[in-house]
Amino acid sequence: MNDTHTSACRVVIIAKAPIPGYCKTRLIPALGTEGAAALASRMLLRTVQTALAAGVGPVEMCAAPSRHEAAWAALGLPAVLDWSEQREGDLGARMAAAAQRTLSRGERVLLIGTDCPELDEAHLRSAAASLLAHDVSLVPTADGGYALLGLSQFHPSLFDNMPWSTDTVAGETLGRLAKIPWTVKTLQMLHDIDEPADLRWLPDDLKTLTEEAMHQAI
Repeated sequence: MNDTHTSACRVVIIAKAPIPGYCKTRLIPALGTEGAAALASRMLLRTVQTALAAGVGPVEMCAAPSRHEAAWAALGLPAVLDWSEQREGDLGARMAAAAQRTLSRGERVLLIGTDCPELDEAHLRSAAASLLAHDVSLVPTADGGYALLGLSQFHPSLFDNMPWSTDTVAGETLGRLAKIPWTVKTLQMLHDIDEPADLRWLPDDLKTLTEEAMHQAI
C-alpha cells in the first residue's frame, strides 16, 4: 500500500456535453435523439450537484468537446467548478491523463462519469475516505463496469487495452490490481444508465422525463 496519501481529494467528472446525437447514443432507440440528450443533461447536472455536495475536495469537469462548446454554457454550471479538456484516445487514455495529472499534483482522485444517478454524496465520501487506508476504491456497477475509480497513485495497467463498454471491465480491473499488487476497497454495487433496459433504475424525477421522451419517440 502507498504510504504517501495526501489529505486532498479531487473529484474528476469525465463527461460529454449533452449534444443530441453525441451523447447517450445507446438510449436513442428508446428516447429519441433529443430525449437521450435531455436525460444526459439532467444526469450531468445531478452528478455535479452530488460531487459538490459531497465536500471531499475540488470538483473538476473533464470535458469533451471543448469547454467552449455552446452546450456547456447552456447548462449554467456552478462557477466553482474547475475545468479541463479530455485528451485524444479511447476512454482509458482519457481517464489515464486525468488521473495522472491530478495525482502528479499530490492529490488523490475520484474518477466518475455522469451515467450513475445512484452514486450519491455518501458513496463519494466513503470512496474518498477509503483512500486514506487503501490504494484504490472502486464502485462496481451491475453491468460489469464501474461508476467510480478512486486512486492514490497511478499505474498505466488500469487503463491500457481495457475492454471498455463490456461486462468484464470491473473484473479485469480487479485482476490487474491483484497483480500490482495494491490494496482495494470495493464499495456497494450500483446501476449505470447505458441501455434502454437500464431506465428502470432511474430515480423518480428522471423517470418522468424519460416517460415523456419515450412517448414522443414512438
